[in-house]
Amino acid sequence: MSETAAEKYQAELTQSDQDHHTPTAGAMTGHIIANLAIHQTKLRQAAGYLKGCKAILLHETLQTMIAEEVQKLDVINKLMLDEGEVIPTTTAEYQKYTMLEESGQLKYEPTETILQTIVQDFATQRLFVTRGIALAEKEQKFGLELFLKEFDTWCKHQIFLIQTALGREVGAGLEEDEDDED
Repeated sequence: MSETAAEKYQAELTQSDQDHHTPTAGAMTGHIIANLAIHQTKLRQAAGYLKGCKAILLHETLQTMIAEEVQKLDVINKLMLDEGEVIPTTTAEYQKYTMLEESGQLKYEPTETILQTIVQDFATQRLFVTRGIALAEKEQKFGLELFLKEFDTWCKHQIFLIQTALGREVGAGLEEDEDDED
C-alpha cells in the first residue's frame, strides 16, 4: 500500500526534527534556506525605508543582494534535493527554522540601525554556513560543501559592502560573535 501525501509529509517532519537534534548538513542547510527566505523580505524592507544619502546609494546594492539571494536560494534548494534532503517550503517552516528576527518597526529606525541589522543577519547566517560546511565535508556531500564555501565568501563580501557604507571596519560590531566561536 502506498503512503498518502499526509503520511509522507509527517515522515518528513519527523525526520527533520530528528536531524535538527543530531545536526546534519541537511539540517544546517535547512536553517540557511529559511534564513535566506526571511532575509530577502528584510532586504526589501530596508530598500524601501532607508533614508538620506546612503539610501540612494544603497538602494541598487540592496536590490542586487536580493536578486543574488533569490538565485542562491534556487541553487541551494536544488543541491539539497540532489542529495536526497528535504527543504523548507512553507512560510511556517521558514519561521520555524530561521534564526533571523523580523520587526515591522525596524523600517522606522535610523538608516545606520537598519544597515547594522543587515550586517548582523549576514554574521548569523555565517554561523550556520560554517557549521554546514564542516558537516557537508564529513558527510561527503561535496556539491553542498562547495556551494556553502562560496556562499560564505559572498556573505563576507556583503558584510564588507555595508560596513564600508557605514564607514566602519569590516569586523566592527561583530566582535561578540567572533568571541563566541573561540
